[in-house]
Amino acid sequence: MSAAPSRPVCILGLGLIGGSLLRRLSDTGGPAFGYNRSAGTVEAAAADGYDASTDLSAVLERARNDDAIVVLATPFTALEPMITAVRELAPDCLLTDVVSVKEQVSDLVGRLHPRARYVGGHPMTGTTESGWPATDPGLFEGAMWMVATHDDTVADDWLDVAGIALAAGSYVVPAADDAHDRAAAAISHNPHLTAAVTATVGAGESDLALRLAAGSFRDGTRVAGTAPDLQRAMLEANSVALLNTLSETIDRLITARDALREHGDVAVIVDDGHRARRKYERIAGSPPEPITGVRIGDARWQEELRRQAHLARVWMG
Repeated sequence: MSAAPSRPVCILGLGLIGGSLLRRLSDTGGPAFGYNRSAGTVEAAAADGYDASTDLSAVLERARNDDAIVVLATPFTALEPMITAVRELAPDCLLTDVVSVKEQVSDLVGRLHPRARYVGGHPMTGTTESGWPATDPGLFEGAMWMVATHDDTVADDWLDVAGIALAAGSYVVPAADDAHDRAAAAISHNPHLTAAVTATVGAGESDLALRLAAGSFRDGTRVAGTAPDLQRAMLEANSVALLNTLSETIDRLITARDALREHGDVAVIVDDGHRARRKYERIAGSPPEPITGVRIGDARWQEELRRQAHLARVWMG
């Protein structure tokens, strides 16, 4: 899972995810270069020996000349000028992204750059830190990296984007955009909201409570430490799917509250949560099972990849 991508990779945005990807691809011998609007970030990257620039036009002209794969690695709120620049300066380059929502990014690309060769992606990894100092070439090792897989996805383009994920050390999870966004709302975005609530309630009790806080509070509120503007960009971009999971969360908590008030027990919510956690541990705690029997490019290959991914299988190349 660590062979270099088949073509150069141009990364637009060198924060935690984009910067870590630049480090990983460069460190493993792949031709990779990047852009960031912050001179401080570019200076830090260059000082560490990486190929980075603040000149977006020059970077995209280079991407066009090198037939590079362009990776959008900015927050969703900063994507529009990036996509417009790609359309104007490197319109024929294969385009992907590492943004945590997929339907809205796909819609934005379709509106701003309708001729784009675009295959979306999302590595399921991260930390609460941000910026170049937080970057880590090992960030993607063993992570799940969703690569958008639709009935009209072009086989060669899909393989090139999947190749970036494999080169970063990740497993590829094929999925449709809407399925990804529902899943991300349930297992990533909703936990950010519940972490925020848990942190607020705990801190609102007293400093004594925070002094007594141990593992359950620490682990349950970890993601609340992420920069608020980055959290908002992620959560608000997936508002439709997040509203559904948030509604279910509220309904379950109200049911638990009523049961505790009327009967003195919380058995249902605790038992359901225990079973769900054990199921997660069985899947996450065992080696990923590979997708098999699929030749990329054969008839209905996209459908078969999605089917097996829904069985928790992954593409390993």
